[in-house]
Amino acid sequence: MCGIVGAIADRDVVPVLIDGLKRLEYRGYDSAGIAVVDGDDVRRVRRTGRVAEMEAAAAQEGFNATLGIGHTRWATHGGVTETNAHPHVSHGVALVHNGIIENHEQQREKLRAMGYEFESQTDTEVIAHLIHSFLAQGADLLSAVQQAVRELHGAYALAVVSRKEPGRMIAARMGCPLLVGLGDGENFVASDVSAIVQATRRVIFLEEGDTADVTRASVAVYDGNGEAVQRDVHISDVSLASLELGPYRHFMQKEIHEQPRAVGDTIEAVMDNGAFSASLFGEGAADVLRDVEGVQILACGTSYYAGLTARYWIESIAKIPCSVEIASEYRYRDAVANPKNLVVTISQSGETLDTMEALKYAKSLGHAKTLSICNVPESAIPRASRLVYYTRAGAEIGVASTKAFTTQLVALFTLTCTIAKLRGVLDDATEASYLDALRQLPGSVQHALNLEPQIVAWSERFAPKQHALFLGRGVHYPIALEGALKLKEISYIHAEAYPAGELKHGPLALVDEAMPVVVIAPNDALLEKVKSNIQEVRARGGEMFVFADADSQFGESEQVHVIRTPRHVGVLSPIVHAIPVQLLAYHAALARGTDVDKPRNLAKSVTVE
Repeated sequence: MCGIVGAIADRDVVPVLIDGLKRLEYRGYDSAGIAVVDGDDVRRVRRTGRVAEMEAAAAQEGFNATLGIGHTRWATHGGVTETNAHPHVSHGVALVHNGIIENHEQQREKLRAMGYEFESQTDTEVIAHLIHSFLAQGADLLSAVQQAVRELHGAYALAVVSRKEPGRMIAARMGCPLLVGLGDGENFVASDVSAIVQATRRVIFLEEGDTADVTRASVAVYDGNGEAVQRDVHISDVSLASLELGPYRHFMQKEIHEQPRAVGDTIEAVMDNGAFSASLFGEGAADVLRDVEGVQILACGTSYYAGLTARYWIESIAKIPCSVEIASEYRYRDAVANPKNLVVTISQSGETLDTMEALKYAKSLGHAKTLSICNVPESAIPRASRLVYYTRAGAEIGVASTKAFTTQLVALFTLTCTIAKLRGVLDDATEASYLDALRQLPGSVQHALNLEPQIVAWSERFAPKQHALFLGRGVHYPIALEGALKLKEISYIHAEAYPAGELKHGPLALVDEAMPVVVIAPNDALLEKVKSNIQEVRARGGEMFVFADADSQFGESEQVHVIRTPRHVGVLSPIVHAIPVQLLAYHAALARGTDVDKPRNLAKSVTVE
C-alpha cells in the first residue's frame, strides 16, 4: 500500500506525478517518492512524511522527464525510512508496488545467491531484482514482468519502468486495484482514478492477473496466460470538485455535511421506482433473492458495523436469520455453508482485500447467491459478485468513513425491505410507510447536522479525556460501536462501546468522573431500559452525554448532558443517530489538534491483510 501513479507523455510528467500523489494522500501513507527515466538513467527522489517534502526535493534536484512513476507508502514490511520508501530500483529498473508478497523471503534468498544485494527491508525490492534478473537473461520489459509475477505469491499492483526502454511502462495486478488512463498521445497508470482525473476520465480497469504494456500511443493488455485481451473502456464520473475541500476545513467535515445529498442520491432509484424492487440490485435479482433462507454479511471496520445494524432489520422485517462476520476472521475458519443463503459483502472502495478474499472463500464453499454493496463502480468486489447495489455517496476522501456508512445503511435497509416483499411478509401499508420514511430521511439527516453547535460545546469537554465509553441498545448498539471507532480513529482517545445492558457485567468498573459516557438513547421500545442503565452510571459518579429524541423526556443535570434530535424517525433512527457521533469525533479531534483526514497508522483503502 498505498497509492500508485505513473505517466508517459510528450510533456514533463513530474507535475502529473506530484499532483496525482497529492490526490492519493487521503488513502493514508508515511512516505512518498517518484522515479523518472531521464535519458539513459533512472533518477529517484524519496522522503518520509508528506508529499510536499518530496515535491520540494524533486524541484531542488531539477526533476523533468516524459516517463515516470510515483508512490505513497503505508509501511508493512520494514519501518518508515527513506530506504524502505518506493520506488525501488535494481540496475536501471524502477518500480512501485501495492500489496504484500508472501514468498518474499524465499525469493530474497534465491536472489542473494545470484549476487543481488538488498538495501531495504521491503518485499518490494525482491520484485525489482527479480525483474532485472529476467532482463539480464535477454527478456524485454514486458516479458520480464510477466515472468517475474508468475513467481510471486500474494497480492500486487505494479508499475515498472526501465532505462533501457524509455518509451514504455508496464503495469500488472493481482489482488490490488490498478487501472490505465487513456489520454491523447499520453497514457497513465494509477491505483485510483482520482490520481489521474485531472488528465483523463477514460480508464481501463485491469483484471486479476492482467499485465498492460503502456506507451504514449497505445495500451496493450494481456491476461494471466499472456494472451492479448480487450478490456472495456469506462468513463469515470469522479469530478474534480468532489476532490476539493471547498469551504470546509477538512474532507471529513465536508463529507459529514454531504450526507443529506448522499442519502438522497442513494435512495433516488427507490423513490423513482415507487416501491422496493429486486430490479434495484441487478438483472435476475428476483430469482436470486426470492428463496434465500438467510443472509451472511461479510465486512471490515465501519462496514462491519453497518452489517450489524442490518441484522436487526433483516431478522425483524424480512423474518430470516442473519449473521454478520468480520471478513478477516471468516476467511480463515471452517465455515458451514448453506448455498441458499445470500452472501452480502460491504466495502466502500470495493477493493478491501480481506473482504474480497472472504467473498472468494464463500464462493468456493458453494455460495452462488452473492451481493456487493459498494461505493465505487467497476471495483473488484462488485465485479466478483452476482448482484450489486451501488451507494451513491460520491468520492470519500477522509480516512474515517462517514457518508459511506450512512449510505450503506440505506442500501441494507432497501435490501431488507426487498427480501421481505419477495417473501410476502411486507404488506402494502408497511411498504408505503417505509418508503415515506426514506423520502423524509435526507431532511432528518439535515436536522441532525443542525445540532453541530451544541456538539462543538461537548467536544471541548472531551478533548482532554483519555478514555470514553459508548452505550446503546438493540439496533442502536452498532451506532455506539461506530461512535467509539470514530472517536479513537481521529482523536486518539481510547473508546469502547457496549450494549447498555452489559454495563453491570464488567464495564461499570471503569466508570468514574474521568470517564465520559456517551449514550445513544432514541425514543424506542428500549428507552426505559436505557434510562435504568444511565442511573447505574450516575450512581458511580460518571458524567453522561446523551443523544436522545425530542420526546424522550430525559432530565438534564450536572452529571447528565442531553442533546435532542428534532424527532424520532422510527426504523431509520440508526442512520440519523450516526450523524451526532460523527460530529462529536470530528470536533473532539479538532480540539486536540490531530490530523483529522489522515489519522496516524491508518489507510483509506486497505488492500493488504
